[in-house]
Amino acid sequence: MKFIIQRDRLVQSVQDVMKAVTSRTTIPILTGIKITATTEGVTLTGSDSDISIQSFIPKEETGDEIIEVKQAGAIVLQAKVFSEIVKKLPTDTVEIEVLGSLQTVIRSGKSEFNLIGLDAEEYPHLPQIEENNKFQIATDLLKAMIRQTHFAVSTSETRPILTGVNWKVENGELNCIATDSHRLALRKSKVEIANNEGYNVVIPGKSLNELSKIIDDSHDLIDIVITENQILFKAKHLLFFSRLLEGNYPDTSRLIPNESKTDVTVNTKEFLHAIDRASLLAREGRNNVVKLSTIEGGIIEISSNTPEVGKVVEEIQSETIDGEDLKISFSAKYMMDALKALEGTDIRVSFTGAMRPFVIRPLHDETILQLILPVRTY
Repeated sequence: MKFIIQRDRLVQSVQDVMKAVTSRTTIPILTGIKITATTEGVTLTGSDSDISIQSFIPKEETGDEIIEVKQAGAIVLQAKVFSEIVKKLPTDTVEIEVLGSLQTVIRSGKSEFNLIGLDAEEYPHLPQIEENNKFQIATDLLKAMIRQTHFAVSTSETRPILTGVNWKVENGELNCIATDSHRLALRKSKVEIANNEGYNVVIPGKSLNELSKIIDDSHDLIDIVITENQILFKAKHLLFFSRLLEGNYPDTSRLIPNESKTDVTVNTKEFLHAIDRASLLAREGRNNVVKLSTIEGGIIEISSNTPEVGKVVEEIQSETIDGEDLKISFSAKYMMDALKALEGTDIRVSFTGAMRPFVIRPLHDETILQLILPVRTY
């Protein structure tokens, strides 16, 4: 194998596939990146057996030559070392050549590295996915949907199914739901489905987080292919495979209250900043609890009290308060995560009592909601 490639394109692809490579693997070859050169271009692959990422660099694009392939072939190189080397090479082009017995030479300018590679034949094959069932979604929308839900997955392995985001596709709509049983994030959107198929799968939160880091904020459509135990995201020059979590996701529709006793409309930014300030003292105490009370004149009082640290009280003016007076306590972190995920300047918070879950929605947007369980403070 021998080829010359533009360094910045190589660096970008290496960074993308590195997101799937982990040092904690029982299969030693997976600590490497597989590099395959053909007459069409160069393909890099990284995998930790849960996530696999393949990035293709074409020989030329819009008339510019990116790679000159002198000899086709494949090699696996230690990912960590290889990625550090390509980032620090001195010139804009890199030559990579595999000599006998897997010896690999990387040249750039006056710099030359010799690495010992591994046999590419021993690298596990990527899942073969039949692309019969697929739907499409705009890349920037997918990124937003991940951002607005994945933070609510559970980080505890006691219920592995809750470490994933439940994706349900029915009647041309994609519903994404994440919950750790203390809070819930939901986001839905219309999607293009060829044969009106329905799906109900659970994708690991970690996979979605890594995917959102490597896809761009464009309107380009991304293909999504779902099989029994794998999901494939297919963008231009990029394949991203993830295993699916096994088991049934709990029915969360029962958690979302239909009626409310108190509705508060408030400016998102002001509310977020007030809770952020209150959490400065709450953080020292147990599980950073802040209190919210409604007072006359449409005023909301946000407070926090940690006996050994001190207390904070802040009032903010709501736009409207409808219904009963209310005192409620909740995790400042959960509230801040929820507010950051919502888009729009004003939100409506619907409470159904001090010990019942409450729902936060942007005004005039029915596609997204956040639900939080309050905390007992007495």
